[in-house]
Amino acid sequence: MMTAAMLVIPIVDAIAKHLSDTIPPVEIAWLRFVVSSGLLVPFVIRRDKGFAALRLPKLHLHFLRGAGIAGATAFFFAALQYMPIANVAAIFFVEPLILTLFSAVFLGDKIGWRRILAVLIGFSGALLIIRPSFSELGVVALLPLGAAVCFAAYMTLTKRLSNASDPWTLQALANLSGMIMLGVIVVIHAPTREAFAIPVPIEAVQVLAIGLVAIACHTLIIFALRRVDASVAAPFQYLEIIGATLWGYLFFSEFPDALTWIGIAIIVGSGIFVFYREQRSNQ
Repeated sequence: MMTAAMLVIPIVDAIAKHLSDTIPPVEIAWLRFVVSSGLLVPFVIRRDKGFAALRLPKLHLHFLRGAGIAGATAFFFAALQYMPIANVAAIFFVEPLILTLFSAVFLGDKIGWRRILAVLIGFSGALLIIRPSFSELGVVALLPLGAAVCFAAYMTLTKRLSNASDPWTLQALANLSGMIMLGVIVVIHAPTREAFAIPVPIEAVQVLAIGLVAIACHTLIIFALRRVDASVAAPFQYLEIIGATLWGYLFFSEFPDALTWIGIAIIVGSGIFVFYREQRSNQ
């Protein structure tokens, strides 16, 4: 399930990058959650014959989880406007390492000094990719890192809440809270930045595709996290580089340079080591 989600989800990135030529990234992110909420919330309400399913304990954690995925989406889409898909994805790959730390701090997962060292080495790989982008683009190069932190928070809360909540309800609440948060940002920024862009029909179809693919992939992630620890599922996210490179090359003729591949190798190697240590500790 994690493999399928990671190989397919870069399609969302490719569509968002294409749309960013005419629609502000924060609006694309908001529309993604509008579509997802419009599909999921009525489904959950009808299935459970009322709003009871949306009235869950620890509702504030569900809202924070939605804020995490909304922030990750907005940061990621904003980075795609300026950077190749594979480069954004490569920097984002530090997320499983951040997730390892978050799992230890917030979920009580035990990690030793070897895994902590692997996390630090993984961050050095990210710096190899960030440095040339930072010299050219400035703080924009840090947007994928912001996306990684937000998504690690989302994954941590997903693991904490997944065993006590229905996966469809989890997704509905995350998308609803993400839509509300990004909607406020869109309303605030619309008068001062680019005017709100009303999608033309072909863009509306692309936005719908973003919402549908996002629902499918994130639901697969929830089902996966109901079966394994977050730190075990995390390394599978590295498979996203395959999809990111493929879609970036097919649609935008982008391909990572040698330095980026070295950084990816360091990050992935660190993640695999973390996975290996996790498996040994569970034996």
